[in-house]
Amino acid sequence: MSKRDYYEVLGVERTVDEVILKSAFRKKAMEHHPDRNQGDSGAEARFKEVNEAYSVLSDAQKRAAYDRFGHEGVNGQQGGFGGGFGGGAQGFSNVEDIFSEMFGDIFGQQQRRGPQGAQRGPDVRADYEITLEQAYKGADVELDIPTTMTCEVCHGAGAKPGTKPVTCSTCGGQGRVRASNGFFAVERTCPTCNGQGQMIKDPCTNCNGHGQVRQNKTLKVRIPAGVDDGARILLKGEGQAGHKGGPKGDLYIFLTVADHEIFERDGADLHCSIPVPMTKAILGGDLEVPCLMGGENCDGQCKLQIAVPEGAQTGHKVKLKGRGMPVLNSKHKGDLIVELFIETPKHLTARQKELMKEFATLAEEQSYAQSQGFMHKAKRFWEDITGANA
Repeated sequence: MSKRDYYEVLGVERTVDEVILKSAFRKKAMEHHPDRNQGDSGAEARFKEVNEAYSVLSDAQKRAAYDRFGHEGVNGQQGGFGGGFGGGAQGFSNVEDIFSEMFGDIFGQQQRRGPQGAQRGPDVRADYEITLEQAYKGADVELDIPTTMTCEVCHGAGAKPGTKPVTCSTCGGQGRVRASNGFFAVERTCPTCNGQGQMIKDPCTNCNGHGQVRQNKTLKVRIPAGVDDGARILLKGEGQAGHKGGPKGDLYIFLTVADHEIFERDGADLHCSIPVPMTKAILGGDLEVPCLMGGENCDGQCKLQIAVPEGAQTGHKVKLKGRGMPVLNSKHKGDLIVELFIETPKHLTARQKELMKEFATLAEEQSYAQSQGFMHKAKRFWEDITGANA
């Protein structure tokens, strides 16, 4: 059975902020808690589903992965979700918070909680792809980041300039309401103000009373030399705006290094495979190979020379020390490993074929040691099968 969309489970939009997300979770958790749905066999499953959805969407990194890849992006990241009060709901610090949220403290021992005040803004994740050349030399890049900013018109208050929020008449500004029923006292979030303790009668027209607006901001980011796939850059205070004057969240930039048409990376080492003409492999000689190099006079891809030994074979490797990738936060560099493969010429002319035939008649067995060694092994194999040595 396929999982439901987490936003659908909590009944919120995909652009929902942290405050509304938490409020929606609490309502759903109370609605579906098994202790409030005695006799309903499906309540426990719904309660687990709500907990699972919130545990992902309340985590900035998991939410970013879910928004991009769906359930596959967070598979294996969620913890277990049990039923009852052992459910491990991520939105509360412990099970007593769930119990207090739903039923208040038994025996009239109420925990006094005021209205929700300033809250830190959610963290933001951004994915950015760089080239291998940028990873080698480092780079200064500009990123456009979608985020929420404090409304400049109402300065985050949510109320129209010249007006102020008024105290909620239902909870008296406490953000919670309490009802007594004989031996029990039940306390819950105020349904009128959603725990804020205040109501906005005349909302700001710029942010519609939210105190925040969604917009893109451009940031200049320095990518250090030597970064690899999965490297993370943290920018403190560049996340979403806080609630009621709270501090901003942080921005996490996850880097991906694009595949290169010549080089393959293995840690700090670079590998490349280079074709060698058959004649150069036979006679030996110098061969130009590309490499990544820094410096103002280099466009990122420069050339080095290596010596191809006489009689070089496919698979022969040449190691160039210190010509690989920089090691992050270090002066060291990896190596460049060049692997040769011998290229056989095609589309020979009649004269070229004639010369090759002449060469074949003059070549001695010692010229093809590997072929001769293989043929000796094959001969023994055939003799064993046919019983020629019996």
